[in-house]
Amino acid sequence: MRFARLLAAPLIALAAVIVVLLPTTPASAHGSVVNPASRNYGCWDRWGSRFQDPAMATEDPMCWQAWQANPNAMWNWNGLYREGLAGNHQANIPDGQLCSGGHAEGGRYNAMDTVGNWKPATVSTSFALRLQDQASHGADYIRVYVTRPGYDPTTQPLRWSDLQLVNQIGYTPASQWQPASQGVQIDIPVSVPGRTGRAMFYTIWQASHMDQSYYFCSDVNFGGTGNPTNPPTNPPTNPPTSPPATPPTTPPTGPGGCTASYALVGNWTGGFQADVRVTAGSSPITGWLVTLTYPNGQQVAQVWNGTATTSGSTTTIRNATYNGALAAGASTTFGLLGSTQGTNSAPTVTCATT
Repeated sequence: MRFARLLAAPLIALAAVIVVLLPTTPASAHGSVVNPASRNYGCWDRWGSRFQDPAMATEDPMCWQAWQANPNAMWNWNGLYREGLAGNHQANIPDGQLCSGGHAEGGRYNAMDTVGNWKPATVSTSFALRLQDQASHGADYIRVYVTRPGYDPTTQPLRWSDLQLVNQIGYTPASQWQPASQGVQIDIPVSVPGRTGRAMFYTIWQASHMDQSYYFCSDVNFGGTGNPTNPPTNPPTNPPTSPPATPPTTPPTGPGGCTASYALVGNWTGGFQADVRVTAGSSPITGWLVTLTYPNGQQVAQVWNGTATTSGSTTTIRNATYNGALAAGASTTFGLLGSTQGTNSAPTVTCATT
């Protein structure tokens, strides 16, 4: 069946969808090209810790417009994928929309299609492109394309006819990939002799766990002497989540109630990822504390946008310095990674103000 699907797949692809799952639904969406960085991964890697810094507007203007358009495209840098296309990539993704996955996920990644001077990685004409697979899906196939000579990504939208296949690999289970800081990674040799100047690499990763296709646009400048400059050996271990909410200019004072809702956004053998949304009640609050009590022995291993303390099956998460103050009815989100030995039922969730 796998080989039949491979033989039926066209040459090129792109799309994206993030699915928020109910706690009983198993799935996960983890992966991107990290070297040379895809557009959304690169914007998150360079600016995720200071995404509100106005310096981005002049230092990295294409990332600035992308963060302004939809911050979740960067926080969810590993979720640019589509399901159920059966290899019909060109039929589902119009020219000019390749980097957004055909305006997938309600248009979350649309800013990736914006034509302009995206910050390029400096590369030689022979290097290894690295794909990170956080959830160890493996691949039915991976195809790497480069834009044709004469194509200028700073002035032209990307079309299927602009792409030339430079390498591909077939079925490769995750067990054959290299260990990474989270999940696995694979290096794919790329050679484009004689190329100079600006270009774009376009990578299609058909994951093996289901009919799920990932798509990555990576901007480069030929002229280096080795692998892309300043790439991370492994991407940071912090997984994606919604960005921290901006505190009001004048922090609210006084007590107020709060509520918290839990959503499982990734579930794989031995682990899971979840988001928790904290919402102030009818009065402003200055801080919050969320308690998660798991029924099946799950353990929280990592939290971002909050500070966690764990005792047995109960984890308490206190707000970070930047997302504790909420106006009445306002919300913020924190995320977490956890481990599980089997059943992964949702925890009991409570919220208290501090």
